[in-house]
Amino acid sequence: MTEERQNPLLQYIVKNPEAFAQNLAKVVENAGKAFAAYIEPREKGEIKNEMADDLSSIFKTLSQVGEYWMSDPQRAVEAQSRLWTNYVNLWNSSLKRMMGEKADPSIAPDPRDKRFQDPEWNENQFFDFVKQLYLITSQWAETLVQDASGLDEHTRHKADFYVKQIANALSPSNFVLTNPELLRETLETNGENLVRGMKLLAEDIKAGKGELKIRQSDPTKFRVGENLALTPGKVIAQNDVCQVIQYEPTTAEVLKRPLLIVPPWINKFYILDLNPEKSFIRWAVAQGHTVFVVSWVNPDERQARKSFEHYMREGILEALDVVRRATGVEEVNAIGYCVGGTLLAVTLAYMAAIGDDRIRTATFFTTQVDFTYAGDLKVFVDEEQIAAMERRMQEKGYLEGSKMASAFNLLRSNDLIWPYVVNNYLKGREPFPFDLLYWNSDSTRMPAANHSFYLRNCYLENRLTKGTMEIAGEKLDLSKVRTPIYNLAAREDHIAPPKSVFLGSKSFGGPVTFVLAGSGHIAGVVNPPDKNKYQYWLNPSLKGELEDWIARAKEYPGSWWPHWDEWIRTHDGELVKARKPGAKRMKILEEAPGSYVKMRV
Repeated sequence: MTEERQNPLLQYIVKNPEAFAQNLAKVVENAGKAFAAYIEPREKGEIKNEMADDLSSIFKTLSQVGEYWMSDPQRAVEAQSRLWTNYVNLWNSSLKRMMGEKADPSIAPDPRDKRFQDPEWNENQFFDFVKQLYLITSQWAETLVQDASGLDEHTRHKADFYVKQIANALSPSNFVLTNPELLRETLETNGENLVRGMKLLAEDIKAGKGELKIRQSDPTKFRVGENLALTPGKVIAQNDVCQVIQYEPTTAEVLKRPLLIVPPWINKFYILDLNPEKSFIRWAVAQGHTVFVVSWVNPDERQARKSFEHYMREGILEALDVVRRATGVEEVNAIGYCVGGTLLAVTLAYMAAIGDDRIRTATFFTTQVDFTYAGDLKVFVDEEQIAAMERRMQEKGYLEGSKMASAFNLLRSNDLIWPYVVNNYLKGREPFPFDLLYWNSDSTRMPAANHSFYLRNCYLENRLTKGTMEIAGEKLDLSKVRTPIYNLAAREDHIAPPKSVFLGSKSFGGPVTFVLAGSGHIAGVVNPPDKNKYQYWLNPSLKGELEDWIARAKEYPGSWWPHWDEWIRTHDGELVKARKPGAKRMKILEEAPGSYVKMRV
């Protein structure tokens, strides 16, 4: 047996002790700068410490799991025995490996888990032991939550989410001494990677004004209106809530019915216009649609009292008026994406109540109207947490964009948080310039009144499909919406789970075409036909559960975009001469993408 095999850590030695010591001093210096950037706004009172509330919620939830196991001594002993049995099995298999015998691992990571891809996680006995120890412990902790009887479903959901977040944070892949790749790089560069990493950490805390704003992409490589959101068009109207953009036609003739797109205000609309190759907006224009887009303002204290009703009236309803003035056509096709789709559904129910039928078809991209199966976002929604959020929003009149961004990132922390912590602050590398992740970090604020209404009426009380939601004095009933619906869900969506979208399809009173796309909340929607990626499924029947629908559905390769375009034309394929922005004496305010979308937090 070689000396290196006897001591698997022997290969990890400092190359230049003097340079290593000097770099460690620089690491400490940059860490001090990072701490100063964190503490300064708190000393000035610019940031209030909200960690106590968050930790209180976590401890309160996990304590209920602990109470179940500790309330019965036999139950507690059995749980501990399961853990120690797995530890003993791991120890025995590790001893066999040390003696040169072949031994199967006690546990293996999921093949899709990217954290343990370095060969040393398997080949080096020390790192293999650490990896398995972590996997055994985290799996045991998750099982404790799943097997705890007597918990209400919301508490179990929260506990499961918190345990997974803690496990993800404590992964050995996140620490230099327990990650073979990080340890090699640190020793080979004499710690220069950590010097760079602490410098980036200080910069990111300073950029976040005291909060860590993890850079997921190189922010210097992108500019909205310069290399993002490039489809030519004009801003033809604006108010306190939004701008309305009309795009330049690229065909001699266009569909008579114009297309109005209502994006979410939780993110910015240019996810549908990232670049010419990925742009749904550009593609729709090329198919002969006269495209209008609502570009929401990035709100501040001036929009504090703007409610869901304001967004409906000053957003969608005023945009419909603008489209009519710009085209001379009353009837439109409308698209709503995510929460923009929820607002569109609310608007359709309101219009049905007052007899307004200007929206002749409605398309929903990954939109929930029934929140029974709303997924992990429901972890953040209960009376206690909403009340705490409302108190915070009252101080400024809005919710900071970073709060929503952090919540969304936590849903996929092993993809959107920890890989960037490792890459940026431990490897000391700048992230790769990626337009999608730049958009993801370009966060927006939430007006207090609007966000409170949305959380309470949708996530907490699920009032829209119950028929108890009221807007502008009208009680909303989705069953009165007879508008043809094209309802798109994404199979791997963690924000608007397909089960939730499918259930919502049954709430409308008119014909619904439910379509299931491959991939997730973004890639399932932004899937240009020429890329020939993913697939989609169709099934005309909405009977049964989603699993039943999938079992009977037919799979089609590639993008669903052409199918949607055909669906639109089956409802009205009449063509007219192309319309340019500014026709019919509409005043042009500025070039697309406008100024609202460029407002940064």
